[in-house]
Amino acid sequence: MSQLGNRARGVYGWLRARPRLLARVGLVLVAVLSLFAGLGFGTWSSVCRDCPSIAQIYVWEPKQATRILSHDGRLIAELFQERRTPVSLANLPAHVPQAFIAVEDRNFYRHRGFSLRGIARAVVVRVPVLGKMFNRRAGGGSTITQQLARHMFPEQIGFEERLTRKLKELRVALELERVYTKDQILEAYINQVNYGHGWHGIESASQHYFGKPATELNPAEAAMLAGVINRPSRLSPFRNPEGAKQRRNLVLDLMADQGYLTKAEAESWKREPVPTEPSGRDEGQLAPYFVEWVRDMLDDRYGYDIYRRGLRVITSLDVDIQRAAQAALEAGFKRVESQPGYRHPKYAAVKEAGGIGSDANETPYLQGVLIAMDPWTGEVRALIGGRDFDDSKFNRAIQARRQPGSVFKPFVYTAAIASGIPASHVIFDTPVMMDQVDGTTWAPENYDREFRGPMTLRDALKRSINIPAVKLGMEVGIETVAQYAQRMGIETPIPRYPSTAIGAADVIPIQIATAFTTFATQGVRARPRPILRVEDSDGRVLWETRPDTARVLDPLAASVMLDMLRDVVDHGTAYGIRDPGRGNLSYDVPAAGKTGTTNDATNVWFAGFTPDLLAVVWLGFDRPKTILPGADGGRYAAPIWADFMRAVYQGDAPLRPIPEPWTMPPELTTQAVDRESGKLATEWCPPSLVYREIFIPGTEPTEACDVHGPGIFGGRLRGILPDTATIDTTAARMDTTATRGGWPDRF
Repeated sequence: MSQLGNRARGVYGWLRARPRLLARVGLVLVAVLSLFAGLGFGTWSSVCRDCPSIAQIYVWEPKQATRILSHDGRLIAELFQERRTPVSLANLPAHVPQAFIAVEDRNFYRHRGFSLRGIARAVVVRVPVLGKMFNRRAGGGSTITQQLARHMFPEQIGFEERLTRKLKELRVALELERVYTKDQILEAYINQVNYGHGWHGIESASQHYFGKPATELNPAEAAMLAGVINRPSRLSPFRNPEGAKQRRNLVLDLMADQGYLTKAEAESWKREPVPTEPSGRDEGQLAPYFVEWVRDMLDDRYGYDIYRRGLRVITSLDVDIQRAAQAALEAGFKRVESQPGYRHPKYAAVKEAGGIGSDANETPYLQGVLIAMDPWTGEVRALIGGRDFDDSKFNRAIQARRQPGSVFKPFVYTAAIASGIPASHVIFDTPVMMDQVDGTTWAPENYDREFRGPMTLRDALKRSINIPAVKLGMEVGIETVAQYAQRMGIETPIPRYPSTAIGAADVIPIQIATAFTTFATQGVRARPRPILRVEDSDGRVLWETRPDTARVLDPLAASVMLDMLRDVVDHGTAYGIRDPGRGNLSYDVPAAGKTGTTNDATNVWFAGFTPDLLAVVWLGFDRPKTILPGADGGRYAAPIWADFMRAVYQGDAPLRPIPEPWTMPPELTTQAVDRESGKLATEWCPPSLVYREIFIPGTEPTEACDVHGPGIFGGRLRGILPDTATIDTTAARMDTTATRGGWPDRF
């Protein structure tokens, strides 16, 4: 070294003796230095050509998760590209930021955004010879400010291990130090970095790793979070508990070395276990089909902003009602799959064998839908669109088209009542044959292939008999039936064929729910309303919805239909709901509805409602096939509805009070009517066939019964069928003042 110094002094002395040569050498040195300076400045300018401007840095905001909330503000799910909920540094315990400083940047509060030692280390390890000499791994050297810079602007700076990235993050770090205070930089860093599993920001990480807010983290938990950000995928305690623990303990040692903890405190916290599975339940799994429906609506309105603006979406969902719906539907699935005649793959067996893969539109096991709505506002309180969202994201509640069977019949009867045909109108349940345009003959049948002779509309709907529905549809006109169904909420195409009257046209379950709100409200249709309002991260309302309601039926006609549908529950195909022996809904809760079953028992339905809650249940397969021999809506769908409503109104902790019964309009009149003739009852009509019917004024019968009279033949005066015909008089038991009873569902 001394020899080099002596040589340098000798050269300098020689040059001093030759001033002209010294001047030329000086000019050359100046030129060389200028060249290097120019190259350096050019490189700096070139590298940072796409660096964020000071304005971009000043207005930057972190991406925030959009929070989907229930109607009462409970978290259901989050929509995020990076799941993040910011938390103020001032609200965190002191040991939380100290853990990050200890392991990531011990001189954070003393430097100006960069560390010369760190930069030198990064350069040295990138020179191959020096890197081997110092045995250092490539990387390192970035301060917290520099790390924040690349997390803020990943598109411009990137994460690749290159010198240009270091120059870019250095440039942005210098600007950050000019714009923000140290505390603001540290707060942004803690809220921005990735903690693994898609959890960005310390609040999300704390909730999912430890099940607590970040404001309650202890030193061991803070140290683990500060340690995991180094390599989130490798140091996750769920994947590598030993590695996570070692890293956590290293952070605790560093905190002790830097005076944030005593050695004894650090050793004590090292004995804390690390979590091995996520804490708490992911509420996004509570109502995934509902959340996806809401996400689609938000995406249409806000696009990609829903993943970064931190919107607050208040929905109509009721968490407790959703859970009750899920429990009832699960019990219904098990009830069906436990039947001796069930011959299809069972859900548990399919899952045990590894499932069917993700995002399939068709599954081999039994599927189901349950939709619950407030019939007055359309607010969706619960929605289940399938049995397993992980297996199939196809939302059967709002996307699937299924034959409704007898659930469609109320639209036929509505068209008749609204057209002035009274509920006492008699139609003959006798065989009918219709020639088709293709030359074939269509002969509809009843579910049990029996015929019952004369029946009032009330009894035909109550017992869900097919032939009277077909004949009534033809009498009123299928075009009229279709128009009423569309007005009430059915939007799928309705073919103008006689078979439409008994549910041959495909419908979507959510549209059935919409249409049935008209009955529950005595004439007012309410469209589904899953979103109540959307707020930005500062609480400003961006979008607020209003109930989409319209009066589509005359209240008198709607009230008559309501009363007929109450009869279905109290005395008809849905009587199982009222049967106290089955432990279902008691007689004290007002209810109405309609069962439905399709050909070969491929779909079973129940659409029912109380004065303040409507629910639709569907069971079936994605590829239609017989569920069970003889399966019907009254036996398998209605009990699910009953279990659900019982949990809502009569569970151990009722979710809402039992509502008051519907009030009938005073304009409606009542008359005593004979069931066989549909005419005014006389003293000769058997008491078992007499009941009181309600009428829209002007539609009451004006003629006395001409079927019954004095005589030795049981009161039959002039039979309207031949004497050999069998007339089913068991309908007498359906009298609203007589004993209660029910029948199995009819188609």
